[in-house]
Amino acid sequence: MGKKLIIAIDGYSSCGKSTFARAIAGEMNYIYIDSGAMYRAVTLYCMRKGLIEEGYLNMDGIVSGLKDIHISFIYNPDISEYETFLNSENVEREIRGVDVSSHVSRISQIPEVRSRMVELQRQIGVFKGIVMDGRDIGTVVFPDADIKIFMTASVDIRAKRRYDELRQKNIKVDFDEIKNNIISRDIADENRDISPLRRADDAIVLDNTRMTVPEQMEWVRVIIGKKLHGS
Repeated sequence: MGKKLIIAIDGYSSCGKSTFARAIAGEMNYIYIDSGAMYRAVTLYCMRKGLIEEGYLNMDGIVSGLKDIHISFIYNPDISEYETFLNSENVEREIRGVDVSSHVSRISQIPEVRSRMVELQRQIGVFKGIVMDGRDIGTVVFPDADIKIFMTASVDIRAKRRYDELRQKNIKVDFDEIKNNIISRDIADENRDISPLRRADDAIVLDNTRMTVPEQMEWVRVIIGKKLHGS
């Protein structure tokens, strides 16, 4: 068995990080971990428990509830993708909605939430052979990752991709609302006190504004090949 890698993919929201990471994991037979989905699942839990009301966060309730939150990723062979489960419930569709998106940045800034998620992510990555995408994978979760990629794309392109993704899932959305949400998330992610979004010094930048997924895969195969063969 050849050596296995930890591949960390960071970048701005709606850059296609998850699609890219899933494709890499599928091709290499690696485990795919969607770190963003973990924070979205926590956000959904808090919304359901009434811990987020009119912009107010019940911090005591959120922190104490972390022990009751269990997140797992289960492979669905019918769609050839991993789906997110919150306390044994498939919440993949619900966590992708605009309501969750509008609150997830604030929830992800809570130190206790981030600490717990990072702990779980590191446990999964102990034996390597994983691809993980998020905001701080290469800087905080796996600072010694074998390959670090930082993804970016224009705001309009990201909004269009997000809009198309949700419409394909028959979720009614407004393009301008999605675009404004992306802009707000960029600002929040870059300026948060805990693990702000930034490119790791040794990360390779991938601007996929004008790239298809197959073109991105051609690009990353070269990088992976060099790492696996020590060049």
